[in-house]
Amino acid sequence: MHSNRPPSRRRAPAGLAVLVALALSGCATPGTGDPRDPLEPLNRGIYEVNEAIDRAVIQPVAKAYTAVLPDPARTGVSNFFGNLYDYWNAINNLLQGKVGAAVSDIGRIALNTTVGLLGFVDVASRVGLEKSDEDLGQTLAWWGIGHGPYLVIPLLGPSSLRDGTATIGQIALDPLTRWIDDEAITWSLWSLRLVNVRATLLGAGRVFDQAASDRYAFLRDAYFQRRRSQLWDGNPPREKEWAAARPSVVELAPIWQRPASAVDEADAPPSAAAVPAGEAAQASEAAAPVTIQPAATGGAPMAAILVGHTRQD
Repeated sequence: MHSNRPPSRRRAPAGLAVLVALALSGCATPGTGDPRDPLEPLNRGIYEVNEAIDRAVIQPVAKAYTAVLPDPARTGVSNFFGNLYDYWNAINNLLQGKVGAAVSDIGRIALNTTVGLLGFVDVASRVGLEKSDEDLGQTLAWWGIGHGPYLVIPLLGPSSLRDGTATIGQIALDPLTRWIDDEAITWSLWSLRLVNVRATLLGAGRVFDQAASDRYAFLRDAYFQRRRSQLWDGNPPREKEWAAARPSVVELAPIWQRPASAVDEADAPPSAAAVPAGEAAQASEAAAPVTIQPAATGGAPMAAILVGHTRQD
């Protein structure tokens, strides 16, 4: 099905890369507060442009799409695109050493593509093959690459230098671009996917409007909070006490290299003076350090991670 395409088609993702490069050229622009966001003035400008495009075009189309297409049909569309991109989950799980999760992803693709009618029906989830949520940015983080400055990408929204670069890489290898030769079909599927995703966020937008006095800052914090959860497969470790007021802090040392002082005081064992003599042995045993396997390592041996990988949040 693959054949030679016009050069402009193969360079389509490059336009997005140029926009990101222009954004990065503003690195000398001083930030206005949050150390994660040194490009805040530039990012706010891009954010405002994205918001204007969303209000004028994307949101109205998404509302019409929701009004015309019943919920079961929209769910089928979401399932179809989810199945189409499950191969990325499998690849990134393999790159992170999560072989079992990668095998499960491959099983999902095989089952949903056949029994699930090209993925419109999520049969795999019903039989216990849960969907992964992995991308190239998470893989780069697992291999020790830090997130870099917060970055709002034109049209794509919140990201970071690491995750934005990974996103552009995935767009360049997107199946809608690489597997389909017909220009009209490609752009139709891209548009359908965009509108479908925006339609699922209509309800969240109303909550967003009510909760946020500064929409930009709220969205930035929500991005970092969600990203941290994704990097730890939904089970992030507790943060330091000093970070309690900043729930989306990500400038932390690698999880397995943090000092013991990072443990909350409330979790510290009682002092010897406060423990009755008959309970001293039990208290000593309870206070012994416990090695906890991070969920995002996919069950890989901790020794291997310490030797070869230092994942950055």
